[in-house]
Amino acid sequence: MKLYYWSPFISNIATEKAVVNSIKSVKKFSKEKINPYLLDIIGEWDKQKKNLTNDNIKIIHLLNFKLLKYLPKYGFLRSRFSYIVVFFFSIFKLHKILKKDKPEYLIIHLMTFIPLLLLLFFNYETKFILRISGYPKLNYLRSFFWKIVGKKVYLITTPTVTTMDLLNKFKIFDFNKIKYLPDPILNIDEIKRKKLDDDITNKKFFSNKTVISIGRLTKQKNFEFLIEAFNKIIDKYPNFTLLILGEGEKRKMLEKQIKKLNLENKVFLIGHEKNIYKYLKRAEMFILSSLWEDPGFVLVEAGYSNTIVLSSDCPNGPKEILNNNQNGFLYEKNSLTSFVDKFKEIQNMSEKQIFKKKLLFKKKIKEFTLFNHYKILNSILSRK
Repeated sequence: MKLYYWSPFISNIATEKAVVNSIKSVKKFSKEKINPYLLDIIGEWDKQKKNLTNDNIKIIHLLNFKLLKYLPKYGFLRSRFSYIVVFFFSIFKLHKILKKDKPEYLIIHLMTFIPLLLLLFFNYETKFILRISGYPKLNYLRSFFWKIVGKKVYLITTPTVTTMDLLNKFKIFDFNKIKYLPDPILNIDEIKRKKLDDDITNKKFFSNKTVISIGRLTKQKNFEFLIEAFNKIIDKYPNFTLLILGEGEKRKMLEKQIKKLNLENKVFLIGHEKNIYKYLKRAEMFILSSLWEDPGFVLVEAGYSNTIVLSSDCPNGPKEILNNNQNGFLYEKNSLTSFVDKFKEIQNMSEKQIFKKKLLFKKKIKEFTLFNHYKILNSILSRK
């Protein structure tokens, strides 16, 4: 059985890890009954070429040149321009390869408009599986388009039960076509190797108690709020330091905010880090300040690292993963008062109470292993 993965991206995002881990899970557990292939559309997988080759992941290149290096990556208008360029360079190539190779399945993660538009106008032997990657913004245009093309889509998979319920509520797709498929976030063997890595350039960051936040420096991650909120608590808790791991278009703005609040010795923008576990294992707490997440990869990774989690109650992932405060702590999104109160609550809790939350979280995140992902994906592909 041939299984193709479509997931073009122009900057580092969590979905690329989900795609690679999904392929790894299929290769490891299907015993070669399923042959997964990764479609490289614009050279987006070039940086991972060595690792992908080492894992024997088969790559199909749609273009014979690396378009990605010529595309702008940050900013709303610039990224939209890049999407348009990708559309024109890839749509005919994808059509040709689907007609020629006739894979049994095509799982589409990102820039889904391109393959879905093809499906709307052409008939293929390939079954299209739409993967909802991230919290879906159901504006009129997207909802209308999904309702039309949804009749030809084989299945839709969602990263959370909450998103599955949301799609059912708005009746965008046939109820029987929507399936919950947790992301394969936790590659246990890889995590064990990464945890052994103790190479942190500046260990002075951990001389005091350190809280960690991770994500691209974008509007979604809401780091402006986090920095402002952290400024509210350091008078009472001066021994804390905040590290933000990630890169993005808001770096300069965040640097100005840090300087304006005189937090240069308290808040540090570390940049993009391939190995976040060496930071998480040293952290006192992990904070997620996002405006939306689905499911929230770093929440799961923090839970596996035994790091206590404080998260905004944004839609859709955190509330589900943290089970409404049972597995961690939720504060009201964009509320400084709620953030400060929850932070204080954590500091006043006993080690036994904290341990209980960590234990409950460990049980929850078993859903996000490679094996569990494969088990559910295989049942979906075997659907009669």
